[in-house]
Amino acid sequence: MDSPVIRNFMRQQGFEREGAAECQMHFAALSFQPRVLGVLVLVGIALQLPAYFFVLAAILWWNVLIPKWNLFEFFYNGAIAAPAGKLVMGPAPAPRRFAQGMAGTMLTIVGGALLQGWMMTAWVVEGLMVAAMAALIFGKFCLGSYIFHLIRGRVAFANATLPWKRFDS
Repeated sequence: MDSPVIRNFMRQQGFEREGAAECQMHFAALSFQPRVLGVLVLVGIALQLPAYFFVLAAILWWNVLIPKWNLFEFFYNGAIAAPAGKLVMGPAPAPRRFAQGMAGTMLTIVGGALLQGWMMTAWVVEGLMVAAMAALIFGKFCLGSYIFHLIRGRVAFANATLPWKRFDS
């Protein structure tokens, strides 16, 4: 079943022209990375190790700089999609890469703050990261992709992709 919330999320991520069945399969694939990263970020918050956050940031920046070798999508395609005959993920569109870059930047800031002993900064950015990840995982709203569209001057489009909006094609 294709819902307006999922269609809006897909458009927000840069997948603007997909049919209902394709959209649903693609959505399941796109949800994999945030769920895994969300768990990894919670582990990082519990551990409070700068190196851990730097490694997560490096993985995200790798995905941004070399999108066809996105490590999460590589794992998803090989371990989940291909064996089950599901749609495999291709390189991420610009809005999704921008969002990954924002997350990578936030994780770098957390790692640097922890390294410097700036605990309040680390906690605030960790809190922002958790809020953004929760909105993404549970609300199907990607703050990074939304900001991407705003920066590109596509304010009406960005606002039309909010989870509670009906997108007029």
